[in-house]
Amino acid sequence: MPRPHTPHLAILLALAILLLFLGLGSLGLTDRDEGRNAEAGREMFETGDWISPTFNYEPRYAKPVFLYWLMSLSYRLFGVSEFAARLPSALFGVALILLQYLFLTRVRGPLLGLFGGLMLLLNIEMVAIGRMALTDSVLIFFTTLALFGFWLGLHGEGSERHFFWLFYLGMALATLTKGPVGVVVPLLAAVPYLTVTRRWGQFWQRGFPLSGALLFLLLALPWYAAMLAIHGSDYTASAQAHTVGRFLNSMEGHGFTIFFYFPVLFFGFFPWSGFLPVALYTALRGWRAAIGAPVTRNASRVTSESELELFAALWLVAVFLFFTASATRLPHYIGPLYPAAAILAASYWTRCLTDPATPGIRASFHTLMGLGYLLGATLTALPSLYATFVEQIAREFPAAAQVDPGLSPILAGVVVILGTAIVGYFGLSEDRRPGAFWAGGAMISLVLLLAIQIAVPRFSKYFIAPPQELAYAAGLNLEPNDRLIAYGPSRPSLVFYAKRKVIMVGRGEGEAMRPYLTQPGRTFILLPSRLRPQLPAEAAGFPLILERYGYALLASEPMVK
Repeated sequence: MPRPHTPHLAILLALAILLLFLGLGSLGLTDRDEGRNAEAGREMFETGDWISPTFNYEPRYAKPVFLYWLMSLSYRLFGVSEFAARLPSALFGVALILLQYLFLTRVRGPLLGLFGGLMLLLNIEMVAIGRMALTDSVLIFFTTLALFGFWLGLHGEGSERHFFWLFYLGMALATLTKGPVGVVVPLLAAVPYLTVTRRWGQFWQRGFPLSGALLFLLLALPWYAAMLAIHGSDYTASAQAHTVGRFLNSMEGHGFTIFFYFPVLFFGFFPWSGFLPVALYTALRGWRAAIGAPVTRNASRVTSESELELFAALWLVAVFLFFTASATRLPHYIGPLYPAAAILAASYWTRCLTDPATPGIRASFHTLMGLGYLLGATLTALPSLYATFVEQIAREFPAAAQVDPGLSPILAGVVVILGTAIVGYFGLSEDRRPGAFWAGGAMISLVLLLAIQIAVPRFSKYFIAPPQELAYAAGLNLEPNDRLIAYGPSRPSLVFYAKRKVIMVGRGEGEAMRPYLTQPGRTFILLPSRLRPQLPAEAAGFPLILERYGYALLASEPMVK
């Protein structure tokens, strides 16, 4: 069995820690999911109720509990902050890269392990997911752990069949992280693979199906049973709405077109997505050859290299089609297919290095270059697009009219265009081809660092942080009988910064705040400054306490700390 190569492992870990931890707390919590998740974890930490998640001190049934447990532990160790809220995602992101490397090194050797690990790390989508307080980084780790355990248990010799326990463990913890999708994703890959390769008999013989199912139920079921016992039909109705309902109906305006995930995958996995069309076609075309020899009596056999690629191809296609079929679509939903995409791209790239006559290599580099030039041109055009749509942007971010996006998009676009040209220079030549991978990796690393160090702090300062700073100031001054009203676009993160229950009143619904204005104690109102004329007459005379980049904090009394 190949052993991990220490320098490779050191490179992967160092780069993953740099890209996932550098400036992790420099961006205010984005709305809506980050704000809700971080606050649900904070309220769990504050109340000590480890069973029933809440948001704004009301039951939150949208997601299971595992991420909130991790956040609560992080808050206990490091204090309540953006960094602590995102720490679980970053840690599981690093763990995912390590898992990918160790798996590929075990089954295909350390060189493929290095390429597969770097490709999984060095792309926009996986770094973004690993730096946000979302369930997805943890979910992707556990679904990948389940599928790697499935593969090793099915194909391992002797005691290696015990890797199958990771299949059930990973699905159970993924289900505790994001609900039924934690089971669906591994089965979407495993079931087609067992069917295509006719390995169902091998699975029933080696896979501990009954005891594995029991392990899954023992780990995943108790929390769901506790929630049902405590909250009854309220929990089941809400949980169904956020699982089956989210699949069947578009929620919160996240419908988009059925072609939505094509650009998400091609640009989110750039530059390695240039290899995917040919790699995917090759893997699926050769599935008959991948079946290989018949299964022996002891249900084990040596698998060909192409069978791993077939497994990854079925994994990628099934997950992609499943989320495309869902009515609610968001970019990070297809995150669980990225380990499979990295396996396909890395396997194809390794084959290109060993065999210069590998079919499709020039077409792959032309695809990569086309994507790169399009992405670079889009980035350099962002300031012009921003100026064109600034009025629409200002409806969500009031400071947009006073602040330009700066030079970072243009600089990033230039880096992508030049980097793409260098990748093409190396990749289209047999003699120089090995340098193409390192040129592509350096290009995307530099773009990510520019975003992390320059673009993200600027974006946070003018667009994300202003209302959060005002919510924090209000929270410092709120007495038990006081109240904070947030008027305008929904910003769940304000609850996290106020550390108090916030009364959310939507734009155009100002009349809904009237009952709160006559209650005992002080009233604070946080809103975009341009919406002040829409306030009810009782609040129109509230003095301005603080103003920050297009947001205002009003109070019924003029003095605050």
